[in-house]
Amino acid sequence: MKINNRRYTGSKYKLMPWIKELILENCPEHDSLFDVFGGTGVVTAELLDITTTNIINDFLFSNEVFYKAFFEQKKFNKNKLECYKKKYNELDKNSLKENYVSLNYGDKYFRYNDAKLIGFIREDIQVNFENKNLSEKEYYILLTSLLYSFDRCANTVGHYEAYIKGKKIKSEFIFELIEPISTTNKILIFRNDANELAKIVKADIAFIDPPYNSRQYSRFYHVLETIVKWEKPELVGVAMKPPEENMSNYCRNAAPKVFEELITNLNVKNIVVTYNNTYDSKSSSSRNKITLEQIKEILEKKGKTQIFETNYNRFNAGKTSASNHKELVFITRVGDYNE
Repeated sequence: MKINNRRYTGSKYKLMPWIKELILENCPEHDSLFDVFGGTGVVTAELLDITTTNIINDFLFSNEVFYKAFFEQKKFNKNKLECYKKKYNELDKNSLKENYVSLNYGDKYFRYNDAKLIGFIREDIQVNFENKNLSEKEYYILLTSLLYSFDRCANTVGHYEAYIKGKKIKSEFIFELIEPISTTNKILIFRNDANELAKIVKADIAFIDPPYNSRQYSRFYHVLETIVKWEKPELVGVAMKPPEENMSNYCRNAAPKVFEELITNLNVKNIVVTYNNTYDSKSSSSRNKITLEQIKEILEKKGKTQIFETNYNRFNAGKTSASNHKELVFITRVGDYNE
């Protein structure tokens, strides 16, 4: 499985050829890239061939694990990983004992027996890492492979805010390995508050694709976060969520203020911001916390700003209209670097 083979709200994978062309045409310097809100990591992955240094950041624990699995250039034993894959796919689900995943997510987010298998594999990966049977890189690859594999059979609409009720879960879990990315680029991985990190990072380009609406990503992907951290907290509510953490101000009314703080503190030559026009959505949770006009006003204080747009069918859970949807890209040439 490749880095783009997962479901993720707001993923820019299909837009990357267009975005990459815009960067090449409008950003004279592009050796170093600061991917401020890394998400799936596909932006960094798709721009590796036009950069030499990549700084990628996201505040989700699961995304940090994915970045280490795909991007860190550390040695690993592929044959060993294939043996783990074979072992996991030959397990008899019916004979496995109940575990944290099956008790909480069985017949909800996954088939009950699949949940038993997922829980067994997660514990087995942890035990083998702690017993030094796995290197750190092998640990991250297996853990990411587990999450990418169960994402294919999860009983959801594409995120984990809730599971689909009233229907038989048809998909079946199969453990597949991811394909780590080989690169000679310098890769720096962070799980920091973006606004704090912006104060210390220097780069040619800052790529910014923040969460704009009230849907918190830490809640959208709580199942991934819980299984990655493996602290086994008590889960509550119909959706089986852990206690709140990593709640972003970009999903609150403070969004314009924190966005302006971010832009002000960036030490870069070019700023690329992606934006979609859901600010006029009928759904309050989908409606953007920052308007197009606010984005433009904030960026223009930093330097000359151009706006590009394209038609794009965004992710839609089926409850709100997504007609006439456009994806916009702002490219700002920071004032100190204007020709």
